[in-house]
Amino acid sequence: MWNSRCCRRDTGSAPATKPGRGPRSRPTAVQAHVDAWAPTTYSAEVYEDVRRTAAYRGDLHVLVEAPDGTMASSAIMWFDEANKTVEFEPVGTHPDYRRLGLARAMMLHGMGLARAAGATHATVVCMGAPGRPGPRALYYGLGFREVSRDAPLIKAAG
Repeated sequence: MWNSRCCRRDTGSAPATKPGRGPRSRPTAVQAHVDAWAPTTYSAEVYEDVRRTAAYRGDLHVLVEAPDGTMASSAIMWFDEANKTVEFEPVGTHPDYRRLGLARAMMLHGMGLARAAGATHATVVCMGAPGRPGPRALYYGLGFREVSRDAPLIKAAG
């Protein structure tokens, strides 16, 4: 059973670890990212770099923990105070916990945190849309609308 304690924020202090996962314990936020985006090169070192950026705010980094202790879903929100806009990036859910409404609940909770921080607008980047109908449906279901399409630019070597 899920309860109100399943959503928590990274407080900026040393992250909790999850013993017994992988060759050594990892911060829970790193494990949440790795599980949601495997395969990935995301690591504890990358996470520490993210946390050291001037724009990172632990109060806008939301993690959802399943009753069994698995980091089920996570999102970092980047707040642009000048424009009063928060960007959700990345948003991810562990494959075993997808299609349960966790990302929706987490993002709604996150939007409330962002509003309390002063945000009046929210954005999200849906990489690969419309090729990724699940995330696209989630974001549209939360009221997000397409405002632009980024086109990846590729240059051949040589």
